[in-house]
Amino acid sequence: MSDAEHHEGTRRDFLYYATAGAGTVVAGAAIWPLVNQMNPSADVQALSSIRVDISGIEPGTQLTVKWLGKPVFIRRRVEEEITAARDVDLSDLIDNNDRNANKPDLDAADENRSLSEDGEWLVMIGVCTHLGCVPIGDGAGDFGGWFCPCHGSHYDTSGRIRRGPAPENLPVPIAAFTDEQTIQLG
Repeated sequence: MSDAEHHEGTRRDFLYYATAGAGTVVAGAAIWPLVNQMNPSADVQALSSIRVDISGIEPGTQLTVKWLGKPVFIRRRVEEEITAARDVDLSDLIDNNDRNANKPDLDAADENRSLSEDGEWLVMIGVCTHLGCVPIGDGAGDFGGWFCPCHGSHYDTSGRIRRGPAPENLPVPIAAFTDEQTIQLG
């Protein structure tokens, strides 16, 4: 093989590599916007974690906030509600899973669903697990908790399904106290 043939082969190889490299860059530039559009928008990212001031919630009342497009019930329970929730025999429950993102895969005992150790604070996503309606609270239903009037699901004072078509307890989102007057969701 002469030097001219060897030189021509090197030039041909260079052209192949340069064309392949340019094609890769162009393909990446064309595909990137399609992939990037699947990322959450800035407004969704901003709302993925919120802080809620709970200083104005009196015992026996609740605050409903919107988080990730869903209502979240933050209830400050009184001793009677806590006692009623903790006296329930777990074998009487329809769903025996705590549905608590903070303490996953535990039983549905009230201690596993409440946010505070003493049981005073309960935080739940306020969407009925049957068809997505929003239950009414403040002691509604046959068990003193929440009631979904659309299809008749009754939840107790711990947000556990007790009667009706709903298959699961109201879910407990990721939540934590940042201080005595603030709860962070997400």
